[in-house]
Amino acid sequence: MWPLYAAGFTTAFGAHGIAANLGAETGDLVGSLLYLGVLLALYDGAEVILKPVFGALSDRIGARPVLLGGLVGFAAASAVFVVVDDAGWLWLARLGQGAAASAFSPAASALVARMNPRSAHGRAFGTYGFYKSIGYTLGPLLGGAIVWLGGLTALFVVMAVLAAAVAVWAALAVPTIAPLPRQRQTLLDLAHRLSEPTFWRPTTALALATAALSVGVGFLPVSGAASGMGPVATGAAVSVLAACAALVQPRAGRALDTGRLRAGAGIAVGLVVTGAGLAAAMIPGPAGVVVAAIGIGVGTGLITPLAFASLAGATPEERMGQTMGAAELGRELGDAGGPLLVGGAAAVVTLTAGYAVLAAILLAAPAVVVGRTTLRR
Repeated sequence: MWPLYAAGFTTAFGAHGIAANLGAETGDLVGSLLYLGVLLALYDGAEVILKPVFGALSDRIGARPVLLGGLVGFAAASAVFVVVDDAGWLWLARLGQGAAASAFSPAASALVARMNPRSAHGRAFGTYGFYKSIGYTLGPLLGGAIVWLGGLTALFVVMAVLAAAVAVWAALAVPTIAPLPRQRQTLLDLAHRLSEPTFWRPTTALALATAALSVGVGFLPVSGAASGMGPVATGAAVSVLAACAALVQPRAGRALDTGRLRAGAGIAVGLVVTGAGLAAAMIPGPAGVVVAAIGIGVGTGLITPLAFASLAGATPEERMGQTMGAAELGRELGDAGGPLLVGGAAAVVTLTAGYAVLAAILLAAPAVVVGRTTLRR
C-alpha cells in the first residue's frame, strides 16, 4: 500500500505546491482573480477529460500498468518544463501533469479498493486520503521554500524526481492484480449504473468538497493578502486547511468501519461544516481566513473517505477502475468549477460574494445528495 500512498502524495503535492506559488512567475496573477481561477482549473481540466478513460482502461488491462504509466508521464511533463525553462510554457506543463495524474490517480484508488476487503475500505481510503492531505499540507510551504531558493523551475525539478522515484518504487512493490472478467456493457448500461443514487450521491459530495478545497487553496491567500497577511502566513493558513483534512480522514474511515459513523450522516455533517468554513472566509481579517481554513479542512476530511468507501462498497470489483475514474471526474469538475465560480463572481461583484455563492450551495447540498447511503459489506 505504501507506493499507493506515495502516489497520492505526489499528485497532491504537485497540484497544490505549484498552484500556491504560481505568482512567483506570473506577476499579474494576483491582480486578476478570473485569470487565477482559469490557471488553477487548467491542471484539473485535463483530468476531467481523461480520468474516466484511464479508469476504464484500468479495468481492461489492470490498474498497475496504468499507475506506472501515469507516474512516468508526470515525471516527463515536469522535466520538459525544466528543460524549456520558459514561464510561457507553464500552461502546457500543467496540462501534461494533469493528463498524467488522470492516469495514476484513479488507478491508485482502484488498487486501494481491490487490495483491501470491503470491511476495511473506510480505513484504507482514510489512510490514502491522509497521505494526499500531507501532500496538500507540505505543497504550499515546501513548494514556497523551493521556489524561494531556486524559482519555479526548481519546483518542477523536485516534481520530476519525486514522480520518477515513486514509479520505480511502485514497479518493485505493487503486485500485479489481474483484471477480472466483465460482462459486455453498452453505453446505456453505463449511463444507468452511473445514474444510480449509490454513485451520484457520493460523487456529488466529492465534487462539492473538492470545489471548496480548491477555492480554499487558491483564494484564501488572496483574502489573507488583502487582510495584511504576508506570504508565509497565508501559506501557513492553506497548510492548516490541508492538515485538518489529513487528521480527520483516517479517523472518519475507522469510525465508518467500526459502525460508529454512518456514511450518509457523516457526509451531511461534512457538507455543512465545509459550507460554514466558506462562510467564515467572508469575515474580514486574518481570523476569517484561519477559521475558514479549519472549517474547509475538517469538512472535506469527513466527506472524502466516507464517499469513496460508499462508492467502493457499491461497485462490482471488475468495474472498480471505471467507477473510480468516473468519480474522479466528478471531483475534477468540482476542482475546476469551484475556482471558476468564485473567480467569476469575484470579477463581477467581490470575492466575498464568490465565497457566499459556494457556501450557499454546500449548505443546501445535504438535502439533495444525502440519502440512504449504505455499504454492501
